Amino acid sequence: MHVGIDARLLAMPLTGIGRYTAELSCALIAQADVGGSGAALPDRFYLYMPGPPLTGDWAVPQVRLRAGRVRGGRAARMLWSQTVMPWQAARDGVDVFWGTSHRLPRFLPAHVARVVTIHDLVWRHAGDTMRPLSRWMEAHLMPQAVHMADRIVADSHSTADDLVALYPTVRERVRVVHLGATPMPAPADRAALASLGIVKPYVLFVGTLEPRKNLRSLLGAWASLPGALRQAHQLVIAGGKGWGGVDVPQLVQALGLEDAVWVLGYVSDAQLAGLYAHARFLAMPSLYEGFGLPLVESMAQGVPVLTSRSSSMPEVAGDAGVLVNPLSEADIARGLAALLTDDALHARLAGRAREWAAQFSWARAAQQMRVIFAEAVAERRARYPHHRPAGEP
Repeated sequence: MHVGIDARLLAMPLTGIGRYTAELSCALIAQADVGGSGAALPDRFYLYMPGPPLTGDWAVPQVRLRAGRVRGGRAARMLWSQTVMPWQAARDGVDVFWGTSHRLPRFLPAHVARVVTIHDLVWRHAGDTMRPLSRWMEAHLMPQAVHMADRIVADSHSTADDLVALYPTVRERVRVVHLGATPMPAPADRAALASLGIVKPYVLFVGTLEPRKNLRSLLGAWASLPGALRQAHQLVIAGGKGWGGVDVPQLVQALGLEDAVWVLGYVSDAQLAGLYAHARFLAMPSLYEGFGLPLVESMAQGVPVLTSRSSSMPEVAGDAGVLVNPLSEADIARGLAALLTDDALHARLAGRAREWAAQFSWARAAQQMRVIFAEAVAERRARYPHHRPAGEP
């Protein structure tokens, strides 16, 4: 099977969906039937991106890297994705094209199977937390991809249910594939965090600094904790700056939390591994998530989580977390205090974290995706029986 992959996000600094694209692509490539020993055709993967990759080593026999030289911003990349990318896929003779994030090129050859991953429906359920242009594009381009796709992959049952509620006719085409826990470098000793200014037991937040992550409420809840409890701990915020007026340093100053909150910005994987490993717990009271990858990454390190009792987050956190109402600072503060002071609760959740996280595996996700690709290809071939698939004589 020859698989085309929309790998645009690999040409940019990794965030959640970029990490999804990188990790699942690597897992698929690792399972490739390069010798043709299986029932399927020998596997080859074509990675399409507007510029050279910023992450990953793609110099392996199974991969053909198609990296362009697109100049300009978002509009230029979008034009490339709807013109150059499908032309390259047609020239490469792919059997199936995988849109890794809510998009499919409109002008793929008719015989090419189409699979799209839908990570969330933020534009529908929390649209006011998005940039206006992003919301408009999601509202117009994501439904097009959903209706063009032979198979639709949702990150969670919550997202799948939302999709079917919005588009009932796609029910039979939707499949759920959970994300995996990204392998992290071996964490440095706890003492190494002192170079980042972390010298006390700490609560960790990981994510892009944008309205949907609900940092205003998290900081407000932290400020409402008893002074002695705050003074004994730090709240550490790791993540690149997003949009929407979430000026975290300004919020910290306005709440008088300069000595209690550390804003690190974007961190390396090595730093992130240490931050996860030594945290008391992860705090992620988002307003909405299609999955919430930091939850799994934290639990995989044996660290419990505090998250919201809405959208996909209860499904992902399972019984290794404390669930709160993200709209209530008082409820978030209750959860923070419980995980900071109740050692028995913390120990019980930490004891469940690794076991629960073990079910979220990129290798398992890749196995499920291979089945989905095969389903999509079989369906297309039934409609176009005279097309010669790639690699067949």
